Amino acid sequence: MKARTGARAPGEVRIIGGQYKRTRVPVLDRPGLRPTPDRVRETLFNWLGQDLTGWRCIDVFAGSGALGLEAASRGAAQVLLVEQDALLVRQITQLAQRLQAPSVQVRRGDGLSELARCAPASLDLVLLDPPFDAQELLPAALKSAAQVLAPGGSIYLEAARCWDAAALQPAGLVCQRYLKAGAAHAHLLRRAAESY
Repeated sequence: MKARTGARAPGEVRIIGGQYKRTRVPVLDRPGLRPTPDRVRETLFNWLGQDLTGWRCIDVFAGSGALGLEAASRGAAQVLLVEQDALLVRQITQLAQRLQAPSVQVRRGDGLSELARCAPASLDLVLLDPPFDAQELLPAALKSAAQVLAPGGSIYLEAARCWDAAALQPAGLVCQRYLKAGAAHAHLLRRAAESY
């Protein structure tokens, strides 16, 4: 989770499951950066079923890279991590190289633009965790994410507020799971037509 400016980032988090379990992920002291807490990441991957073998994923606002690297650790075949901050891009790239993670691709740029370039129905998991001071990006991000989601795919949304059914309806999404942890509101979303 990327927090309000002025909040101090912890020094590191750890990958909590899969082949890279216990790997330390450094967290640089950058404005607005605070990674998703371990408890929330553990809950997310419990929701997803732990084994992501063969999945195609994008982490639209990568930050420390913890969410995307966790997906790669659990078997995702393709994980694109997009981040604008050059120092964070360098850090994620070095960590992916150290892990020898062939499924991980790190790209510096605008996450929404990268998401818009993805082919329709091409992704199994879209990770959306923008900075708290950039919540206005979410409506457009959710609409784009819904378009690129493969049948049966999921969107993880971490936000500064709860997104109810009315807020999700314009993107054609419904909330399957929800958790509030401190200031973080974690949602697992699916297309409304596929809800069950």
